[in-house]
This record gives sequence, C-alpha cells and structure tokens, in this order.
Amino acid sequence: MVKLTGQAAAQYMRKPDPAHMGLLIFGADPMRVASKRQEAIAAIVGPQGEDEMRLTRINAGDLRKDPALLNDAIKAQGFFPGPRVAFVEDAADGLAKMIEAGLADWQVGDAQLVVTAGQLTAKSALRKLFEGRSDAVSIGIYDDPPSVSDVEQALAQAGLGQPDRDVMDMLMALANTLEPGDFRQTLEKLSLYKRGDEASLSVEDVQACAPQSGDADVDDVLDIVTAGQADKLGPMLRNVYAQGVTPVTLCIGATRHFRRLHKVAADPGGVGAGIGRLRPPVFGPRRDQIAQQASSWGRNKLERALTALTDADLQLRSANTAPQYALMERTLIRLSIMGRR
Repeated sequence: MVKLTGQAAAQYMRKPDPAHMGLLIFGADPMRVASKRQEAIAAIVGPQGEDEMRLTRINAGDLRKDPALLNDAIKAQGFFPGPRVAFVEDAADGLAKMIEAGLADWQVGDAQLVVTAGQLTAKSALRKLFEGRSDAVSIGIYDDPPSVSDVEQALAQAGLGQPDRDVMDMLMALANTLEPGDFRQTLEKLSLYKRGDEASLSVEDVQACAPQSGDADVDDVLDIVTAGQADKLGPMLRNVYAQGVTPVTLCIGATRHFRRLHKVAADPGGVGAGIGRLRPPVFGPRRDQIAQQASSWGRNKLERALTALTDADLQLRSANTAPQYALMERTLIRLSIMGRR
C-alpha cells in the first residue's frame, strides 16, 4: 500500500517518481486539491509541458461515455519528447474499473496518470485501486495549516529568497488565513513587486502586496479615537458611512479593537508579551502602533472603554428610537476624550 501523508506527501508532489504509473489526489477542498495537482503535473512535464501537448486532460463525464479515452491518452506519442501526463479531473468511485482497465498494460515510458477526486473514504474503490499497487500513490489533502517548509517551497517557486524571521512569521500568518490560491497569488504579486530590487523582503513589502481586509477605513477611525483626536472624527466618520459602513458594524469593529488592546495591556508578561500572543498576529508598523496604544491607555481605561462600547451596542440593537449615527458618534467622541486624559 502506497499512501503518503505529511512531509512525505509534500516531497512526492514536488518530485513524483517517474517509474510510478499514477497518482491519486483527493480531498474535500477543491482549491487545495487543484493547487497540489498543478504542482505535481508541473513537476512531471515541466513548465513547457502543456504548450508542447504533453498533458492530456480528460473530464470524468467524457471518460464515462468513452472509456477508451484513457488508454489512448496513456499510449499516445506526441511530437515533442519528454514525460507525459494523462489527467482525469473530478473522478469518483464509479470510474475505478474504467481506470483500472486503462492501466492494465501500463509500462514505463507511457504517460503517467494523475487523478483528482473529492473526499474519499477508506473503503473508496479509487483509493483501493491506487493504494493497492506498488507503482501508484494516493495522497489525501486535508485542511492542515501549511508548514514552514511548505511556505519556503512556495517562496522558492515564486523566485523569492528566504526572508528574515519577522517576514516569515507574517507570511506564515497569511498562509494560515488565506485560501491556497490567494496565498499563491500574493507570492506571485510579491515576486513582481520585488523584480529588480536586490533588498531583502521586508514586512512593508508583504503588507503592500497582501490582500486588504477592507477594514482600513474603520481602522483609521479607531486610530483617531485612541489618539484622542476628537476634532478629526467627524470628517472621517462621514467618509466611512458614505462607503456603506453602518453604526453597528463600526461598534463591532471598535469593540474588537479595544478588546485586542485590553488583551495586550492586561498580559501578565507585559505589553511585549501580550502583543506576541495576539492571534492573528500583527507585524511591522501596525504592531508598534498597537503596542503604543495599549501602553498609553492602560488596562483600567480600556475596561471603561469596553463598558461604554457594550452600552452603545445594546442601544444600537434595541428598539430605541435614538438616531444610530449620532449615538455612535457620541460614543466615539467620549472615548477619544477618555484617551487624552
């Protein structure tokens, strides 16, 4: 039985055995399965494989209608020399017998078979077919967080060198929060961003290329509040509300922000230890900004701020007829005044 997991599976994806007749990749997340399938096929046929027609794609539905498609793809000889792949997409257990028949006389030098499928149980006919052969491999893709070696490999594929620890920590956080395809696109964007730049990858570089959360304007409002700049609050609130942010959404964002500051300020190990325990972690200038805000406000004042925000949230969600925009603005003004004291 050849079933690979963990690092062994990751290493095999990067360099499949040319003597193996096939590879089954299955999992519940189509994006993760597709990402690993792309990696494995590229490792077999190389960057020019598809352009040189050494990759044959076979849809599962087409294979059901014409089982001979698989054997034809495996045995066909192309115009260009080099390894070939026959790729069956979105397979299910109903195709197991057709695939087994197509592989009946597979020989070294024929096209290698790559099959993708959704979640398969241990009793799956497809899994039994691949795991029951010594010249085939079955790999399940699960929602495990990417390892450091996974991110290092992705950086190498994007043409980026190994970064400093702070940058690597930030990339690990992104890898654990973004979908695999989004993370890969972020690295590709970083690669273009750094083209011709010999300087080491920095936190600022990653921040410039990472997907934006969409909360930047809300964060700007909260930074004004924590800095005690009540005079700047009105124009900023008008901009935020014009973009569709509601008072309830703003209150939720403010509560989340002040809870984070309170967690940092209340940590027994001090502000430095507290900010290191934040999840998701923060990096670069934003990290310094949060540390400064937590220090200047202190635990007691942050607790009073959270009480005020809780009261505002209850009023906003109640049948109270008070204008919501005015209520939220008054609360934020009170907090900004509190921040100056």
